[in-house]
Amino acid sequence: MLHPKKLVDDVSGWLKVYDDGSVDRTWTGSADVKFMAEPVPPHEEFVNGVATRDVIIDNKSGQRIRIYLPEQEEDLNNKLPILLHFHGGGFCISQTDWYLYYNFYTRLAREARVICVSPYLRRAPENHLPAAIDDGYTALLWLHSLAKTESHESWLRKHADFNRVFLMGDSSGGNIVHQVALRAGKVDLSPLKLAGAIPMQPGFCRSERSKSELEKPESSFLTLNMLDNLVRLALPIGANKDHPITCPMGHAAEPLAGLNLPPYLFCLAEMDLIWDTEMEFYEAMKKANKDIELFISKGMTHIFYLDKITVDKDPKTAAEANALIAGIKNFIDKH
Repeated sequence: MLHPKKLVDDVSGWLKVYDDGSVDRTWTGSADVKFMAEPVPPHEEFVNGVATRDVIIDNKSGQRIRIYLPEQEEDLNNKLPILLHFHGGGFCISQTDWYLYYNFYTRLAREARVICVSPYLRRAPENHLPAAIDDGYTALLWLHSLAKTESHESWLRKHADFNRVFLMGDSSGGNIVHQVALRAGKVDLSPLKLAGAIPMQPGFCRSERSKSELEKPESSFLTLNMLDNLVRLALPIGANKDHPITCPMGHAAEPLAGLNLPPYLFCLAEMDLIWDTEMEFYEAMKKANKDIELFISKGMTHIFYLDKITVDKDPKTAAEANALIAGIKNFIDKH
């Protein structure tokens, strides 16, 4: 006789986990925002100044990346910087082709004049960490193989400047930025040059509740329920939030002073639940004499710029999203 499967985890309308190990990521929240969590197919023709394609970078695992290429004037044969972007979602939800990312990447590619390369990351709880970090690092090694002309991808071969590769990621993707930068600092990637890293409101936290977690507002993109449960589902079995992936400034992590890291643009939102632990990382990087610049979005909550509805409706949110993209462009132009 077949027993009905039992629900063992339900995370804020985003994720259901059953006792047979199956995971359901059907959005159960408001129907108005459902479009943001739907995939956008790639299009090789330019739409609003950007073309996209999906490429398999590892035949064995089938790992894919999505490329966002901004349109250039034909006579301008300028090579463009590469932004290797890792999506967020608490290591458990969202995907690089979701509309909320498509909307942001296309804008970033167009306005910052960069080629965005975004890997499809394995997700927990089916694939515990460090799976997503391994995928992020594999994407960087693939770019390295292109820089050495050991692999071929026509858009990047023609348009990309491998001397200016930047890592960027939001929320849990910001954790991946730091972990990939840390690994990259231990190997020779020439002729590719890692020019900078841009963690955006990374999911840095500790086992102990911070003051900001108790006092700052929850948002649709980050609640305490999400923070606690997604991290628990993602980390290696038996680990807690003090693990180096979620707490890179803690005692369990490699000392920051000994790491070979590129310049950082550390982008935070003033009303983020995890503001305190993010700032703790910033202070630890400063103390370790690392090149880190702080960019703060005033009055904003966690990954506010991905919320198309609010960005479109609210002039203050729109202004902060514009300022953030300008700040990212400025950092890239400087390096």
